[in-house]
Amino acid sequence: VQLQASGGGLVQAGGSLRLSCAASGRTFSTYALGWFRQAPGQEREFLSAITWNGGATYYADSVQGRFTISRDNAKSTAYLQMNSLKPEDTAVYYCAARRTHDSAWYLVAAYTYWGPGTQVTVSS
Repeated sequence: VQLQASGGGLVQAGGSLRLSCAASGRTFSTYALGWFRQAPGQEREFLSAITWNGGATYYADSVQGRFTISRDNAKSTAYLQMNSLKPEDTAVYYCAARRTHDSAWYLVAAYTYWGPGTQVTVSS
């Protein structure tokens, strides 16, 4: 599967953005999906994940209550709604996919497919 994240941009603190992750191929619904981000000089950080059918979602403590993950398998697209953005949310955001359905939602190494990322900049 090939992934393409979009929807990033410049937003003021307190604002919102919705990221999209469009996937190619007809097997999108068989993949679990995750969102990660990476700020300059930092490691890639887990944000959120969703199971293949959207039946379960997972969030990092840093975004719980502010970010919402969802997916539309008919459109082969996943989303990350980001509200109450803070300057520390500034990073490149990546979507990723995995076929394995275990508890390693938060591990970068657990994901096989990655999109090229989209820049999110939050100004203070």
